[in-house]
Amino acid sequence: MSLFAELKRRNVFRVGAAYVVLSWLLLQVGETLAPALHLPEWINSALAFFVILGFPMALFFAWAFELTPDGLKLEKDVERDESITPVTGRKLDRTIIVLLVVALGYFVWQSQRAPLPAESAEMAAGQASIAVLPFANMSSDTEQEYFSDGLTEELLNLLAKIPELKVTSRTSAFFYKGKDIKIADVGRELNVDHVLEGSVRKSGNKIRITAQLIEVETDAHLWSETWDRNLDDVFAIQDEIAAHVVDELRVQLLGELPHAVATDGKTYSLFLQARHTINQRTHESLLRGEELINEALEIAPEYAPGWVLKASIHSQQADVGARLPAEAAPMARAAVDRALELDPDSAAAHALSGDLMISYENNYADARAEFERALELDPFNIDALYQAGVYYAFLGRPEEALPLAQAARERDPLFTANHSTLGYVYNMLGRYDEALEIIKERARIAPDSYGTYAYAANPLIAEGRYEEALEWAEKERLDGFKQTSLAIIHWHLGNREKSDAALAALLAQQSGGWDWQVVQVHAVRGEIDKAFAAMDAAYENRDSGLKLILGDMHVANLRDDPRYDAMVRKIGIPVD
Repeated sequence: MSLFAELKRRNVFRVGAAYVVLSWLLLQVGETLAPALHLPEWINSALAFFVILGFPMALFFAWAFELTPDGLKLEKDVERDESITPVTGRKLDRTIIVLLVVALGYFVWQSQRAPLPAESAEMAAGQASIAVLPFANMSSDTEQEYFSDGLTEELLNLLAKIPELKVTSRTSAFFYKGKDIKIADVGRELNVDHVLEGSVRKSGNKIRITAQLIEVETDAHLWSETWDRNLDDVFAIQDEIAAHVVDELRVQLLGELPHAVATDGKTYSLFLQARHTINQRTHESLLRGEELINEALEIAPEYAPGWVLKASIHSQQADVGARLPAEAAPMARAAVDRALELDPDSAAAHALSGDLMISYENNYADARAEFERALELDPFNIDALYQAGVYYAFLGRPEEALPLAQAARERDPLFTANHSTLGYVYNMLGRYDEALEIIKERARIAPDSYGTYAYAANPLIAEGRYEEALEWAEKERLDGFKQTSLAIIHWHLGNREKSDAALAALLAQQSGGWDWQVVQVHAVRGEIDKAFAAMDAAYENRDSGLKLILGDMHVANLRDDPRYDAMVRKIGIPVD
């Protein structure tokens, strides 16, 4: 008998096939469960190693041994006429079929839960790139600066709708406002090849806009033009500038050139003023911004971008405590729904809708569809990239969040929220050094921003570097975050009295929307019942921090309590 025939008779091929299918299933399940169970990264590597090691052993056993009615025997000890290998072969065939069906079912299930396409976030090699720097306000009235800033942002948003063009987002571009910096330095820091800059002069209903396109490498002016028009013509000017940029950069469009959404001059001025006002990110500025956008929408109730901005204002009010989430979240939902009714193809509206779903509405299932739609409409929409990364982080799936968070940061390298998200994901992955470095970068960019120093303390706490963590926490600008970090760090250091004092200071602010931070402190201190009481309050008050439940390292010791799983189900987070 030939070697091939003997291998077939002894079911070596069947055993090999069954082993391969079963091994694939084990590796896939391991890849799924490891992050969900917060297992170390080496677990899957070890599993793969043992699976590979076991394959030749399985083949050897299939060759050397035979399963008989009396148990496992060496093949040489079994008489040929007593062999039942054909029966065993048929059983193996059925086993292989079952395993293949299970594998197919798992593959279909995985395809349904596959992450949002990270490839949509990757920058194509050789892609034309540009940063739109804040246009200078040349008006005699300094209060007209809102118009020059707003026009810059509108141009940036218009160009960003061109998939073939990489456009640095607003936050990174506006980082250079008022700074004397060389174009070459801008290009290097933002990783772009071209810069668009200009100036705006507004007087009554008259505007003068000058724009010029500069090549970073040579500092050469590729194109420049000036427009003297009425205010109502500002949208046509934006379209003309976009067309010139596309032409000069020789961008090969696959579709039509996008156009600015037009409205009347008064509405547009109020819209720009509202957006300029809320960028101050204070309670007062958010309430004033609400007044301005409401005035704009009274004039032009069909202006979809105005409703998107109104929704964003209410969402931000909930975030910083300018309004309680229970009040602000429904207002944001009503506004974004109106925006989508007026413009179903608004990527910004879909991204914001998804954010509201995971932050305040406990609707994770529909949020995914919103982010997918936003990225379909605008593959490089910074809000969609950012929120999609946040979405997977909140699901406790950092491996899927990572490429999206990295892409958002690449697109907008100076936007501090991108640093926060990426740092959070690195923390979840146990990559604490990288988490600290990314937050240090945030501190360099925006030393006065809320949360920066508290976020920097977290990877240090995770590594037990409490004294260093304390140094960072002491610098925190927002008192709610500061007291939370201090209460946690002092507890780890054994300073019960100082931890109590920080907790008391935090509890005094709880009505301002710090329920989740109270959960964190009680959890770290081992005050489990108090932690779950605060968690119930967070749920009732629609505290956006509740979405951190799966990935927050500070609540790790709550996860064995049945109340934890019950809250996860109550929130609606899909864990399967």
